[in-house]
Amino acid sequence: MEKDLGDYRKSYEKGQLLLTNAPENPIELFRDWFLEVDTHFNMGETNAMTISTLGLDGFPKSRVVLLKKYTHEGFIFYTNYNSEKGKAILHNPNVCLSFFWPAAERQIIIKGKAEKIPENLSDGYFESRPRGSQLGAIASNQSEVVKDRAELENKLKVLENKFKGKDIERPKYWGGLIVKPVELEFWQGRPNRLHDRIRYKLEEDYSWKVERLSP
Repeated sequence: MEKDLGDYRKSYEKGQLLLTNAPENPIELFRDWFLEVDTHFNMGETNAMTISTLGLDGFPKSRVVLLKKYTHEGFIFYTNYNSEKGKAILHNPNVCLSFFWPAAERQIIIKGKAEKIPENLSDGYFESRPRGSQLGAIASNQSEVVKDRAELENKLKVLENKFKGKDIERPKYWGGLIVKPVELEFWQGRPNRLHDRIRYKLEEDYSWKVERLSP
């Protein structure tokens, strides 16, 4: 069945983004936008972001993960290093993150290089997770073929009995990655498709070059 989407249109009128208001450091603008969206717009998971990688098969692939922390150095999330995503990143650390907040008519695109965070930081986050999530990280051989859901649930039950009354240690194949940005683009929807686009590019002296782009 075909459906013509040509008449799906919207006028963007909720904000503006001007060079005169853009801070020198893009992480400050990210922080301000994130807090504003999280506080004033009903987005559900404001920290949901799309990460795009180049797979071992040569094809790009995108999927949604959850941002767990951002610092002046970059953006941190957690995953199974042996997953399709993890293997792709270890093979080619150049990735792209994208946040889309439609309620605020905003988008942020981040190019950067991903690397593992120190093991003690991964240990600390793993310890903070609910027990079920800890066991789930062990039960699932992420991205591998599984016969059915029952196989996963049975494996989880075995692990529940094995670790009953015991601390669960983080498996070495699971942990955090930080994406250190080299370019960030902030997009604010505006009327008549004359959207605001501000791009930050990291210079050799680690300062940021700030430019306005045509929509």
